[in-house]
This record gives sequence, C-alpha cells and structure tokens, in this order.
Amino acid sequence: LLTGRRFPQRTGLDFAGEVAEVDASVTGLRAGDRVWGILGRSSFGSAAEYVSVRPRQIAYAPENVTLTEAASLPAGGTTSLTALRDKAGLRAGERLLVRGASGGVGSVAVQLGKALGAHVTGLASAENSDFVKELGADEVLDHRTTPLAELDRYDVIMDTVGTEHRVLRTRLAPGGRLVSIAFDIDHPVRSIGYLLGSAVHGRQRVRFFSGNPKHDLFAELTAYVERGDLRPVVDTVHPLAGIAAAHRALEAGGVRGKHVIQLA
Repeated sequence: LLTGRRFPQRTGLDFAGEVAEVDASVTGLRAGDRVWGILGRSSFGSAAEYVSVRPRQIAYAPENVTLTEAASLPAGGTTSLTALRDKAGLRAGERLLVRGASGGVGSVAVQLGKALGAHVTGLASAENSDFVKELGADEVLDHRTTPLAELDRYDVIMDTVGTEHRVLRTRLAPGGRLVSIAFDIDHPVRSIGYLLGSAVHGRQRVRFFSGNPKHDLFAELTAYVERGDLRPVVDTVHPLAGIAAAHRALEAGGVRGKHVIQLA
C-alpha cells in the first residue's frame, strides 16, 4: 500500500542454496557452491526454486550450519550488524536495549550485542523470556507489563517494532543512540518524519535505515557464525505450499527467530 504497487507481489528477501549456473563472465563462483544472500529490497522474490542474482548479492554460506539454517540469517544479520556497529557505534561495556528481542532481527541483535561486548537487555513477551536469555541477554523485560516510559536509560536502543519513538528517545543516556529499522505502519508519514527530523536536529542521535547491505557484510556475518558468536534461530520450517501459514504465524506475533520456506 505504501509503495503503490499492485498485487500479486513476490515475497521473500533472503535465501540460501547451491549455485545452479554461473555466467561465463563471473569469477570466484561455480555450480554447486553453497551460498547465501539477499535480493534487492525493490525486488522481493526469494520464495522460489531459483533466483537470478548478481555476484555482489551473495557470498559463501557458513560451513557449520545447514542451508536451511543459513537462510534465516542474511537479512537479520546484516541489518543488526549495520544497526549496532555502523549506525549506533555500539562499544564494549555499553548498555543495549533490543526491542522485539525474540523476532527475526531482534534475536540476532541480542547475540551480536553480546559479541560486541555490550550489556544486553531484551524487551519481549514473558513467554519468550527464557528463549531470549538463552540467546545471551543479561536481562529480559516483559513488554506487556513494562511501560516504555519507566525503562532505565540505555546507551543504545535498537527498535524493531516501529512505534513510540518519542518515548524511546527519552530513555537514552547522555550521548545515547536510538536506531530503528521500522516505522509505525498506522501513521507512516508522521513516524518517518519524526525519525528523519530527530536524526538531523536531535541532541541524541536517532538513526533509521532500510537499504541493501554491502557485500563485505556477508563475509563478516559468516565469521561470526563460524566462530560460534552467532547461531541461526529458526522458529518453523514450511514447505512452499505452506507459505500462507508462515505469513499468518508472523502476523500473529510471538515469533522466535525466523520462519523458513524450504524448497528442496
């Protein structure tokens, strides 16, 4: 609705699989290579048996996870790494709050936050509290019973929900940074306008981003996985015929990690 595009629309952003065919002009890749990657955000469609991509959109997948597990990480992993390290400049010893800590991006952000040396607090449902702690969070708060306005102050807040940015901004410590990867879909113009205005005029840094990751991030993400600092979190694996059920599960909330569509 926001883009004005008409249905039907292709779905799926990240993927993992084996290279089926390589153009003669491409070097460094060959048929049979295990790879993972992300389609451009303007060209969804990874929920398919084959995808045509440019070499810069893929990289070798980690050797210590299955392709099904690997498929759950490219978008959430590159987004979290960009948000925490590049946009927020998260440093060891700082206090990090991850809002939506059990979801596809939040579950990765918790792990990367710990890998970067932060004290991590997750905001999630009570049902997912133990799960978020298993990911490495130092503490977990129930989002249903913890008013945002009563939160402690944090050096970095990573928001994956997209609402109440004004309140979240008040929970920043001096010099704190708020990074949001989402906006309020019920009030998109107002929400995005506030984020952009705060980024330009605010005393405390506010960042919002949504873009295609740099190719180098894939290699860095692979290193985190192969070192054991980051593990894939797969909620449910669905066949292609079950993709509608996967979307319904996402819309219902309470997700733990990612829903993966398996085609082979």
